[in-house]
Amino acid sequence: MTYTNFALDIDADGIALVTWDMPDRSMNVFTEEVMRELDAIVDKVASDAAIKGAVITSGKETFSGGADLAMLQKMLATFAAESRKDRAAATKKLFETAGYMSHLFRKLETCGKPWVSAINGTCMGGAFELSLACHGRLAAGSDKVRMALPEVKVGIFPGAGGTQRVPRLTDQQQALQMLTSGQNLSPQKAKAMGLVHDVVEPGKLVEAAKAMIAAGLKPVQPWDEKGFKLPGGPIYSAAGANLWPPAIAILRRETYGNYPAAAAILKCVYEGLLVPFDTALRIEQRYFTEIMQTREAAAMIRSLFVSLQELNKGARRPEGIAPTKFRKIGVLGAGFMGAGIAYVTAKAGIPVVLLDRDLESAEKGKAHSAGLMDGLVRKGRATPDEKDRLLSLITPTADYADLAGCDLVIEAVFEDSAVKKAATEQAEAMLKSSAVFASNTSTIPITSLAKNSVRPKNFVGIHFFSPVDRMMLVEIILGRKTGDKALAVAMDYVRAIKKTPIVVNDTRGFYVNRCVLRYMSEAYKMLIEGVPAPMIENAARAAGMPVGPLALTDETAVDLAQKIMKQTMRDLGDKAVDPSQMDLIDTMVDKFDRKGRKNGKGFYDYPAKPAKKSLWPGLKDLYPQKEPEDVDYEELKQRFLAVIALEAARVMEEGIVTDPREADVGSILAFGFAPYTGGALSYIDGIGAKAFVKMAKGLQKKYGAEFKAPRLLSDMAEKGETFYQRFDPYAKPKTKEAA
Repeated sequence: MTYTNFALDIDADGIALVTWDMPDRSMNVFTEEVMRELDAIVDKVASDAAIKGAVITSGKETFSGGADLAMLQKMLATFAAESRKDRAAATKKLFETAGYMSHLFRKLETCGKPWVSAINGTCMGGAFELSLACHGRLAAGSDKVRMALPEVKVGIFPGAGGTQRVPRLTDQQQALQMLTSGQNLSPQKAKAMGLVHDVVEPGKLVEAAKAMIAAGLKPVQPWDEKGFKLPGGPIYSAAGANLWPPAIAILRRETYGNYPAAAAILKCVYEGLLVPFDTALRIEQRYFTEIMQTREAAAMIRSLFVSLQELNKGARRPEGIAPTKFRKIGVLGAGFMGAGIAYVTAKAGIPVVLLDRDLESAEKGKAHSAGLMDGLVRKGRATPDEKDRLLSLITPTADYADLAGCDLVIEAVFEDSAVKKAATEQAEAMLKSSAVFASNTSTIPITSLAKNSVRPKNFVGIHFFSPVDRMMLVEIILGRKTGDKALAVAMDYVRAIKKTPIVVNDTRGFYVNRCVLRYMSEAYKMLIEGVPAPMIENAARAAGMPVGPLALTDETAVDLAQKIMKQTMRDLGDKAVDPSQMDLIDTMVDKFDRKGRKNGKGFYDYPAKPAKKSLWPGLKDLYPQKEPEDVDYEELKQRFLAVIALEAARVMEEGIVTDPREADVGSILAFGFAPYTGGALSYIDGIGAKAFVKMAKGLQKKYGAEFKAPRLLSDMAEKGETFYQRFDPYAKPKTKEAA
C-alpha cells in the first residue's frame, strides 16, 4: 500500500521507520486522511511477522502541530446542522467522531509491537498524545524542540488520551499544571517529568529510537501491567487530599469559572485515575464531546486558531503585489517605543537604523535591546552569540542620511504634530521613491499626518502596543490616500517580525484604543457611583479581563488619561468628556500627584519589592461608598464586557474595521478581552443580537448613552443576523474602505 502523508521503510533488522511528511504543508497536522493512513500502518506493523517494531518521526523540521483545528471546526458545523434535526443522534455521532483519534492511539499501544516516537521538532497537541501512546519516547536535544498539550488555550482539552496518560507518567500536580495551562516543555523538562525517556543528539535520534526496539523494548504500557501504581500515589491518599482541594480552588481563582475546558480537565483526571485505563478513556471522550458543544469552544477555536492563523498568513493582504524582502529599515525616535521596534526588527534578522536627535540618545535606545537580550541569556533562552548578532544589526545614528536605502521607515517620535512633520520631511528627503513611510502614532489621524508627505500613497500607520517585544498585535492604519502597495509592505513587515496584523481605517483612537478607553471610562464611572474599588477590579477580572481597569490606567499613566481627555475636549468640545470623570482624573493627578506606576502611586500604591501593589486606601474617601451588598456584582461584569462590545460594534458600523476576524482577534491580543468569548463581536454573536440589544437597553436606561446600541445592532437583531453573517469575511475579497 502507498501512503500520501507517510513513508514506510523497513530495515534489515525488521524495524519500520514511519516518516510523517505531508505534501504541500509546512507542518504536519492530523487530518481525517492522516488518521486513516496511520490506522492502516498500525495494522501493517501489527500483522507483519517480519516487523519487530516501529519508529515514528517527521520528515520536516517540526514533528507536528497536532490536530487540524479546521477539521474540528468542520465537525462542529456538522453537529450544529444535524442537531437541529435530531439532537440526540447528532450528539452520538459527535461522540463517535471525537473518539476516533483516541481509539487509534489505543490501538497503536496495544498492537503487540513496540513503537518509539522520535520527536525531532515542535510536537503539539494530538501529536504529543500520539507520542505518549508510544512505548518509547525520545526527543532531540535542541532549542527548537518543544512539547505541549495546548488545547485549553483554544477552548478544548487533550481528548485523545492526554488527560489520562500524562498523570500516569508523572505526578498529578505537575500533570494538572501542564494540562490546565498548556505550557511548553523543553526536552529536558519533559524528561524530568517522565514524559520522554531520553534526550539525544538530533543527528542520532532515529538511530537511538531503533536501538530501543532492538534492545527489547516491551510493547506494553505501564498502566496495562498488573500492579501499576500512580506516580505520587492514588487519588485517595494523604498526597491526594493535599492536592485536589487546593487545585480546584486555584483553578477557580485563575479562571473564575469562565473556561469549561479547564474544569473538564480536572474532572477527567480525577475520575479517570479511579478506574481502569479503557474506562478512563471513555470518561475523557464523554467530557470532550460535552466541551465540543460549548459556546466557548466554538468561539475560541474560530478566533484563537482559525482566524488568528488566517490573519497571520496575510488574509487581508492585497493581491497581486510581490512580497517585500526587507534589506534595511529605519526607526525614527529611540525612546521606549522606538527602541522596542528596533529590537523586534533586529530579532527578525533585518538590519535597522535607529535615529534620534543625538547619537547619545540613539545609543541609549540600542542599549534597550542589549538589556532585553541579557534577560533572555540569563533565562537560557538566548546565547551571548545571538545577543551580539542582534546588536550588530542595529545602527544608532543622528544623521538622516543613514536612512538612504531603507525599504520602510517607521516614525516613533514624540506625539506632537510639528515634531512628526519635521521628522517626516527630513526622512523622506533621503528615501527612494518606492520606500514606504509609517507612523506609530496612537492618537493623531494618519490622514492628517500624511499631509506632511510628498507621497501620501506610500504613507501608512503601523501602531504598536507597549511593550513592543511582548505585545503580539499591530494595527495597520490606512489613511484616505494610502495605496495597496503601502498596505502590503506594512503587512509583510508585521508578519516578518512575527506579530499579528489587523487593518483599520482612519479614525480617532483607531480601533483598540477606542475600546480600551471605554473600559477605563466605565471604571471611573463606577468609582464615582460609589462602587468600592476592589469590587470594580475583581468584577473586571471575573468577567475575563486580564487586568483591572484601574490597574490598566496606572500602567498607561493616569496623567496620560488626563492629557487624552483634555485633547478630546479641545478637538470635540467640552461635552465630549464626562465632567465628573475629568474631575476624578484631575483630582488624582493635580491634587494628589498620583500619576500611576511611573511615580509609584496612582489608583494603586506601589511599595518597594517584594511587597505587592495594593489599591490606594484614599479612593474610598473620594466619593460616598456603597455597601457591597447593595452592588449588583454580576451587572458590573456585564457592564464591562457590554461597553467594550458596543464600541466594537460602532467601529464595524462606521467601517473602521471591516472584517469581524480582525475585531475579535484584535480585542483579545491587544487588551485581553475575555478570551473565552472569542472576542468582542463573538461575545455579541454568542448572546445573540436580539438578546444583546435588550440587555444594552436595560443598561442604557440605568447608566447612560454609552450603552446605546448602534443602528447596525438593532438591524441585526431584527434580521436574526450575526456579525460573521453580516460581514462574512469569506464571501468576497476585502478592499480598503475610506473612513
